[in-house]
Amino acid sequence: MDDYAEHDGLALAALVRSGAVSPAELVEAAIAGIERLDPTINAIVYRAFDEARAAAREPIGEGVFAGVPFLVKDFGIGVAGWPNTSGSRFCANVVDQADSGLMRRYRDSGVIPIGRGASSEFGIVGNVETALHGAVRNPWHTDHAAGGSSGGSAAAVAAGYVPLAHASDGLGSIRIPAACCGLVGLKPTRDRNPNLPDGFDYATGFCVDHVVTRTIRDSAAMLDVTGRPEPGSPYAVPAKAGPYLDEVTRAPGRLRIAWSADTPGGGSPEPEVQAALERVVLDLAALGHELIPRSLGDVTAIYQARVAVSGANLAAGMARTIERAGREPQSGEIEPLTAAVLMQSRRITGEAALLALQEVRMLARAVVAQFESFDVFLSPVMTAPPPTIGYITGTSTDPAQVSQRQAALFPYPALFNFTGQPSMSLPLAMSTSGLPIGMMFTGRYADEATLFRLAGQLERELPWSHRRPRL
Repeated sequence: MDDYAEHDGLALAALVRSGAVSPAELVEAAIAGIERLDPTINAIVYRAFDEARAAAREPIGEGVFAGVPFLVKDFGIGVAGWPNTSGSRFCANVVDQADSGLMRRYRDSGVIPIGRGASSEFGIVGNVETALHGAVRNPWHTDHAAGGSSGGSAAAVAAGYVPLAHASDGLGSIRIPAACCGLVGLKPTRDRNPNLPDGFDYATGFCVDHVVTRTIRDSAAMLDVTGRPEPGSPYAVPAKAGPYLDEVTRAPGRLRIAWSADTPGGGSPEPEVQAALERVVLDLAALGHELIPRSLGDVTAIYQARVAVSGANLAAGMARTIERAGREPQSGEIEPLTAAVLMQSRRITGEAALLALQEVRMLARAVVAQFESFDVFLSPVMTAPPPTIGYITGTSTDPAQVSQRQAALFPYPALFNFTGQPSMSLPLAMSTSGLPIGMMFTGRYADEATLFRLAGQLERELPWSHRRPRL
């Protein structure tokens, strides 16, 4: 398939169903792209090519993405027989014994998993530059970062290896790499994609899974497959009116859209990002929407409270990892930054962690309540275009320094992990140097439908599919 990378996932699946191409041809096209480009990009950390070729010879089934190649993030989600390193030398020999519950749902969609995309170590940093696997490079400009922690998945989709790939988001790890790589990245509502019986790290409610895609409809179609109720779950699944794929083609009507570039710390983005935001505001107004300049106020308290929650959750996750390994990490098996964060996290008491979680949940209510007066909130995803390789972590082992750099570059996404609201990055702008600039649209709690309708309109009126990275 010479034009493999020109199609989204649904289009490829339609070609398979029509008999125009076979799943085997799609798998070979994906493998060819990886073998040609990944020595430069370094997005893929595990290649399951023989397994994918065998799966492509089986009957395709009825899944909406039947026969379409797919990548899985190297963190969190289990795939039977595959390594799951979490980006860490300490987990270099970990092999999953079974598919996780969410992985079974991805298989229900008909995708053919072909490998794993790189993650930062235990998902801590919003970029992927690990001692185990090295740096993931941005297909738009290989001196720049692809974002994280789902950077391998995003770089792979942007480079055309696959039309969609699994990603996860605890503080922005779907939306940040989507913004860096010029993709669609939706963080669904909390529990829309169920935690399932094996989602221990999701207990705080910050983390969710979904996919990064090139088109809105691929994101909607996959959420229709995975975002269904989980039998036995103690958590209520937010209701939806109907299939999200149908919403993509529906007119959104006249929406009240609040917008701001104010950061939680009172800063502002670089002029190029500010100008891009203001252009999008004008475009939205021209489409008939009501644009309301309005920030969400001082939300620094919720960011401060979440530190103890995230730290305690990391320590608990590491305790499970250590129990599985039967030993503590040895010198050099986890990166200095991770070791420093873990040391700090282990000092957090149970009382402090629960008190912080209570604070986060109560403060989040005040944010969610503001959405009663508007439909969608618009901001940038990042304060600047994608940084150069090494900017965020460099050689630093000081968690405070890395945290400051991340807070300055990615101040917007995390708030909506704390509130649980759906939040989507769209590739609506480009920098003068040819790097993507993502805009973030956040909806009311459980209202992915409005986001899909608005995003579908923007994809039609302000299309981005003609823009391709240099690779």
